[in-house]
Amino acid sequence: MGGLTVVSPVGYELGRNARTRVSRADQAELGDDGRNPLTLLAGADAHRLAELLPLRYERMIASPFSFFRGAATVMAHDLALRPHSGLFVQAGGNAHLQNFGMSGTPDRRLVFDLNDFDETLEAPFEWDLKRLVSSVILAARANRFKNGEAAAAATSAAAGYREAMNDYATRRALEVWYDRVEVDDLVPLLNRGRASVPTLQAVEKARSRDHLSAAAKLTERINGGWRLREDPPLLTHVSDTSEGGMDEELVRRCIREYRQTLPADRRVLLDRYAFVDFARKVVGVGSVGSRCWVVLLAASANDPLLLQVKEAGPSVLEWHLTPSPYRNAGQRVVEGQRLIQAAPDVLLGWFRDPAGGHDYYVRQLWDAKGSFDTSTFNASGLATYSRLCGRVLARAHARSGDPAAIAGYIGHGDRFDRSMVKFGQRYADRTEADHTRLVKAVREGEMPAPQRPRAVAPPVTAPLHA
Repeated sequence: MGGLTVVSPVGYELGRNARTRVSRADQAELGDDGRNPLTLLAGADAHRLAELLPLRYERMIASPFSFFRGAATVMAHDLALRPHSGLFVQAGGNAHLQNFGMSGTPDRRLVFDLNDFDETLEAPFEWDLKRLVSSVILAARANRFKNGEAAAAATSAAAGYREAMNDYATRRALEVWYDRVEVDDLVPLLNRGRASVPTLQAVEKARSRDHLSAAAKLTERINGGWRLREDPPLLTHVSDTSEGGMDEELVRRCIREYRQTLPADRRVLLDRYAFVDFARKVVGVGSVGSRCWVVLLAASANDPLLLQVKEAGPSVLEWHLTPSPYRNAGQRVVEGQRLIQAAPDVLLGWFRDPAGGHDYYVRQLWDAKGSFDTSTFNASGLATYSRLCGRVLARAHARSGDPAAIAGYIGHGDRFDRSMVKFGQRYADRTEADHTRLVKAVREGEMPAPQRPRAVAPPVTAPLHA
């Protein structure tokens, strides 16, 4: 074992033996069954709101990286075409670069971690890593980096994962569980060259994102009361349940159902707040078209609480692996997040809409959440950031999987890293071809056409906390 002292030697040998299932060199290969990416995307759109699909594709055609962000179902299909290691973890399911970011802990520290769990499911560990490495190549190409610079950044992501996993293989279970990356510790690593000022701005923005700042941006005063500000199509009041909306009575009922999924102490906290308003909100790229709401609660005029209520469907991985053991897809997301994120939101919960039968999960909106804009990084900055993402992904996997087994499979040298980079380069090429195909289909009317530019929303008349 090369001098490595592992907590589980049996696990380490199990990982080495998994190479007979699929070698590390073979991990570089792509499967091809002649699939049509547009057909796969259309199939995933079946549960989405048709009125929002033009906005979804408007965002996806912006660049190959944007397409990649919205095409998790396409990559899940492609990954399933090849043999896998058989070493399962609680996977994030959509671990691209922009799904890592900052969030606030209960003790009000700022940490860096995975921040999107819509597709979380038990899956082979390398599926997450392949998605991360592929996204690094695409981000580098979007920044017009040289091929060697893109490969170097992707190598950093794979190496960061390998080195961290080998370290976790030597640690006790509680040490792995308590480990986390604090933003104050990582900022010096990123503050180099062209990326330094944007990085600091992103950190300060995350620190300032709380319920008061959310209320200041999203609310207005109407007839002596408060409500969420209309900003169509991004934030709209939709009360017709036949059109994917909710009425107030239904929302109140759902909040009561959600409350039952919280620990007893969090129920006491939630009970301090009263219902004020709700509206539908459009978020992200891959999530556009899913039902997402913002619920405004308040304990007083100066004490708002905004909850994000987001629809959860089956993970894109469930088409190719064992289905989730949870009957409610919202619970799948919440339990997955609790398992792999270092400091999950204290108000995470779930419910099922009794009218439409849709599953949802609930979390705080803007609780010190933020991300780094990869377009601001130079080549060196992207490599450093990618290594950090690889390390954080390894920590997430080590909490739910067997770090010794994964370490045994990937080894100490760079053979596995090189396979990941080759895969990422090949998959980035495929993504660019898929993106070109989508752009053509949208222009020719085969896929939902982008909407016209939306009107500028009226200014906020007064914030909730004024």
